[in-house]
Amino acid sequence: MAKETREFQAETRELLDLMINSIYTNKEIFLRELISNASDAIDKVHFVSLTNSELLGEDTEYQIFLIPDKNTHTLTISDNGIGMNREEVIENIGTIAKSGTKAFLEQLKNSKEEGSIDENLIGQFGVGFYAAFMVADKVTLITKRAGETEATRWESAGDGSYSVEEAQKEARGTSITLTLKEEFYKEGAELDLTDTYAIQNLVKKYSDYVRYPIKMNFVVEETPKDDEGNPIKDAEKIKKNELRTLNSMTPLWTKNKSELKDEDYNEFFKQEFHEWEAPMEVFHTKAEGNVTYTALLGIPGHAPFNLYHTNYEPGISLYSRHVFIMDKCKDLLPDYLGFIKGLVDSPDFSLNISRELLQQSAELKTIGRAIEKNILKTLERNLKNKREDYEKFWNEYGKSIKIGIYNSMYSGFDTVDKLKNLLLFKTSKEGKLASLKEYVERMPESQKQIYYATAKDEATIEKLPQMELLRDKNIEVLYLLDPVDEFAIETIREYEGKTFHSISRGDLDLGDEESKEAQKETEEIAKTNDDLIKDIKEVLGSKVAEVKISGRLKSSAVCLVADEAGPSLSMEQTFAEMNNPMFKARRILEINPHHDLFGKLKSVYTEGKDSQDFKDYCDLLYTQALIIEGILPENPVDFANKIAKLMAK
Repeated sequence: MAKETREFQAETRELLDLMINSIYTNKEIFLRELISNASDAIDKVHFVSLTNSELLGEDTEYQIFLIPDKNTHTLTISDNGIGMNREEVIENIGTIAKSGTKAFLEQLKNSKEEGSIDENLIGQFGVGFYAAFMVADKVTLITKRAGETEATRWESAGDGSYSVEEAQKEARGTSITLTLKEEFYKEGAELDLTDTYAIQNLVKKYSDYVRYPIKMNFVVEETPKDDEGNPIKDAEKIKKNELRTLNSMTPLWTKNKSELKDEDYNEFFKQEFHEWEAPMEVFHTKAEGNVTYTALLGIPGHAPFNLYHTNYEPGISLYSRHVFIMDKCKDLLPDYLGFIKGLVDSPDFSLNISRELLQQSAELKTIGRAIEKNILKTLERNLKNKREDYEKFWNEYGKSIKIGIYNSMYSGFDTVDKLKNLLLFKTSKEGKLASLKEYVERMPESQKQIYYATAKDEATIEKLPQMELLRDKNIEVLYLLDPVDEFAIETIREYEGKTFHSISRGDLDLGDEESKEAQKETEEIAKTNDDLIKDIKEVLGSKVAEVKISGRLKSSAVCLVADEAGPSLSMEQTFAEMNNPMFKARRILEINPHHDLFGKLKSVYTEGKDSQDFKDYCDLLYTQALIIEGILPENPVDFANKIAKLMAK
C-alpha cells in the first residue's frame, strides 16, 4: 500500500502540546514511557498466547531491546510484544485520546474466564508514546501484529501530521526509532542519549523492576588471549559487543515477607535510598480491595541533618506496576511523617499524571490514610512492648511528632488524638522519659493538674525557684526542653481530663489541705503589705503587669511568672528568636515574704518610698527574677552599678 500522509486530530495536537509543556517537566522520563508501553505490549501477547500458543512461533523469549547509535544520532526501543496492524496504528497513535489498551481491556473483560489472568498486568498505551517528541525531532515506528504478515511504518516530526506506509519486518512487535534533538547527542550534552551508560542509568532509575529483560549491547575492550587462555602481552586490545541486561526485573517489595530477611531490607534501603545504616523499622504491607497497593517503607536509623530545615524534601517514591512514576511525593503522608523513606506501588496510579493531579487523587489519599494508620499503630506497639527501640526513635524523630500536634491548629486536621499517646518527656522523677499516660497513672489522687516546666536543659529547671514547692511535696513535673514542647502541650489542652499547668504561669494551686492553708497565710501577708506591693508596682511601671506575695517560693527571694491567660515567658523568647516580638507575656513578679531580703525591702520602704534605695531594690529584684528565667537584663551596666553601690554600703 502506498505511503499516506495524515493530519493529527485537533485534540491530539492540543494534548500533545499540553503533555510536553505541562505534565512532563523532566524530559528523561520519555524512556520510562516507551519501555512501559513495550512491557504492556508483551503483557498482551503473553495473555493471548495462553489460548493460542502458535501465535508466538519460535520467538518465545520476551525482551525489550535498546539501541543507541552515535553515528546516526538515534535511539531505538524495540519489543517482541503484540504489535499493531495499520488500522491499529492509525487508531492508537494518530489519536492520542484513544487508548488501544482501553479497548483491549474491554475485550478482555468480555472474554476471559473468572480469575484466569491478572487484569493488573494490562497497562495503558497511546498517551506516553508522545513523550518521545520531548527528545526527538522525528519518531519512526515500525510494527507488526502477532499472527499477521504485513508490517506498518509510521513516522512524524511532531509538526501536526504523520505518514503511514507498508514496511518490512520479520518478527512480531514494535520498533521505535528516535532521531534525537541535538541537545541530546552533542558533545558535552547533559543527557547524551547515544551513550550506553547514560541509558543504563535511566533504566536503573525508572524501569529497574519492569518484569521483562531490558537488553543493550555495550562496546567493551578486551586483551587477546593465547591458546591456553592467557592474555597476550603488549597485544592491541580488540573491541567487541557485550550484551547486558539492564534491569533487575524482580522488585523486592513484590516478594512475600516470609522470603525476606533483615539483610534484604537493609540492602534495599542502602541501594535505593542511600541509607548506610539499617532502618529502625520496616513497613512492608500489601492491600487489596477498593484500592490495591504494596508499600515498602522504613524509618531511617538517624534523622537527616536538615529534617527541620526549609530545604528538606520529604516524600515517597511512587510506582505503577513496578514502573517508576514520581520521586519525593509529598502528598502521600502527613508532614509529621516526612522522615519516612520508601515507595508505594499501585496499579491504580496512572503513569501519565502530574503532581497537580496527584494532589487530588482519591486513591492516593486512601492509601496514605491506611499507611499512616499502620505506622502509628506500630509506634504505639513499640512504645508498649519495645521501650528501648521506641526511645531511640523518639530521640531522633520526637520533634516531628510534637510539630505534628502543634500544626493541627493550622492544618485543619485533628492529629492530637492520633499522636498524644506517642509523646515522651523527661520528668523530675529520676530524669527518665515518661509518656503522658505514665505520668497520669503516677499522679496522687489529690493532684488535679499535669505540671510542667520549660527551660533549655534539666539543670536549669531543677534550679528554678518555682520548683521548690513541688519538689518539697514530691510532685512530678514534666521537663519541656525544646521550644516546640510547650506549643504542643498548649495544643493538647488536657489529657484524660487533666489540664496542663506551667509552674511559671498563674497561681500554683496544688489542691491539698496543706496548700490551702499556706494560701490563706499568703493572702493575709499580702493584705498587711498591700501598700508596699502597690508601690513596688508603681516603681517598676510597665515592666510588670502585677506584683504579688508568693505562696510557691521556699528559699528563693523572688521569681517571675506569666499571667495564666497569655503566652508564657518561654513562648515570648521563642517568638523573639523568630523575629516576632509581638507576643509578649504579662509578667508577674512574685516576692517571697519569708526571705530575709523581704525584711530589708520593708525596712528601706519604711525609711521612704520615694528614696533612690527603694527604687534600686525594686529594680534589682525584678532584674534578678529576669536572670533566673534566663532573660538578659534590659540594662546590664545599670544593673552592675546598682549591685556595686549596694555592696559598698
